[in-house]
Formats: sequence, structure tokens, C-alpha cells
Amino acid sequence: MTDVATTPAAATPTATRRRKAAASFDANPAKAGWLTKLVLAVICVLWMVPLLGTFVTSFRTLDDVNSSGWWTVFTHPSGLGALTLDNYDKALTGNANMGRAFVNSLAIALPATFIPILIAAFAAYAFTFMEFKGRDVLFLTIVSLLVVPNYVAFVPILKLYRELGLNGTFPAVWLAHIGFGMSLAIYILRNYMATLPKTVIESAKIDGASHYQTFFRLVLPMSVPALASFAIFQFLWVWNDLLVALVFIGPGDNEPVTVGLTHLKTQLGQGWELTTAGGFITMILPILVFLALQRFFVRGLTAGAVKG
Repeated sequence: MTDVATTPAAATPTATRRRKAAASFDANPAKAGWLTKLVLAVICVLWMVPLLGTFVTSFRTLDDVNSSGWWTVFTHPSGLGALTLDNYDKALTGNANMGRAFVNSLAIALPATFIPILIAAFAAYAFTFMEFKGRDVLFLTIVSLLVVPNYVAFVPILKLYRELGLNGTFPAVWLAHIGFGMSLAIYILRNYMATLPKTVIESAKIDGASHYQTFFRLVLPMSVPALASFAIFQFLWVWNDLLVALVFIGPGDNEPVTVGLTHLKTQLGQGWELTTAGGFITMILPILVFLALQRFFVRGLTAGAVKG
């Protein structure tokens, strides 16, 4: 009885010190030095200057683009009156039809993002909270697929799609992105679910909850940060993908914005002022998605990285 009674008492000071240290760290976060701030400022400037130049060019006429640099808009403010939205109008409604390509990209990116998240969440729950033979070996096998480049599977997949008549259709690119992104999704979600309190899951089992109820009512709501972080990765990857889109869809009525963007510039190098406008059209939605889900981003990625 003496050992049992003294164990919690002995552990209490350690737990108290940890809580005080965590509270002190939160109350007094470490401040970055001047060198760190300088390096970050330089990196931001180097990244923003070409982006700003591209943005300004997207509003300039072809004659202005050929006659002077984009910085003259700031050195000669009178040039602000020559800025126009014609480049965006031509990019959206011209031969490339970026407006249609934008809708196609949505039709590709949304299913290719939500379907692997749903399947991977079920798999991650099984790998974390269910006991079955060969669980660890199967998980390691799935994670090992991360090192396999996706283009090694293009030829057999194309042959299979040709037999099924899927080449050039949305399901073809959906299945490709789902298959290529599944390993990373399972890895991220499984590591996050491993950090969830086991007592909550055990309490649900004692109360008679099934795996279905435990997953949808407990595990899934608590895994929102990890789900959101992977959703950002998967959506940006699918939206900005060119290789898979070219191989499995190609140019045509179903082409996404990445393929349509290549049509804005002719073989003679003309039309690159339209390319700058089309580039910013493709950037609008990814930026909005990241800003909407950024509060979950770091939390979802770092959870499960360390234990303590």
C-alpha cells in the first residue's frame, strides 16, 4: 500500500514542472535575432520581386511589354493609366479558354482530394486502433511505396485504361491521383491518430460503441487538423499537376488549367503576356484554400512527429 500511495505523489512534482515549463514557454516565446529577421526579409524580397513583376505584366498591353520593363510602372507613374484587363479577358475566353479549364480543374481536384482522404482515414483507423495479423508489415509496405516515383507506373496504367476505355476522361486522372496519393495520406493520418488519447477510445468500447461509431463520432472529429493538412497537400498537388494531366487527359475539352496554360504561348514565343494573366488565374483558388486551412496546417503535420 505504501508503494502504491507514494507513486502518484512522486510523479506529481515532475508533472508540475513540465506544466510550468510549458506555460513559461507559451508566455515567453523565444524571439528571433536580427540575423534571422534579415535572412527572412531577404528571402521574402527575392520571392516577391519576380511575383510582383509577373503580376504587373499581366495588366500591361503587348506594346508596353515589348517596349519597357515592368518596373517602369513604378518609376513612371503615368504608365498606371495604360494598365488593362484585356489579358485576363483573352485568357479566359480566347482559344485556350481558361474559364472552361478552370472548371475542369475543379472537377479533377475535388474528387481526387476527398476520395483518398476518406479511404486513408478508414485505413489509418484500422492501423491504429484495430489488431490484426500482419498489421505492421502491411503498414510498412504501404509507406515504402512513397519512394516509388509515380511515372514508373504510367505505361501499365495507360494500357489498362485503353482496355477499359478510360483514356482522356476524368475517372482516369482521379484514379491516378488517388493511387499515387494514398500512401502519404495513410502515413500522415495514422501518425496523427496514434497521438489521440487511448482512454477515449477505450471508454467508447466499454460503452458498447462499434468501430463505425467510434470512427465517425470520436476519431474523425479529433483528426480534423491532420485531414486539413493533407487536403492542402493533395489539392495543391492535383491542381498544379501537369504530367499526370498530360498523360491521362491531354489537350481537349477536359484539359485542366495546367494544360490550358501551355496553349497561351505560341510556338514563336508570342502571347507570354497572356501567360502571366493565365498564371494568376490558376493561383487564385490554391491561395484561398491555403489561407482557409492554414490554421490546421502546422498542427496537423507536427502532431505525431515526437512523443513525450
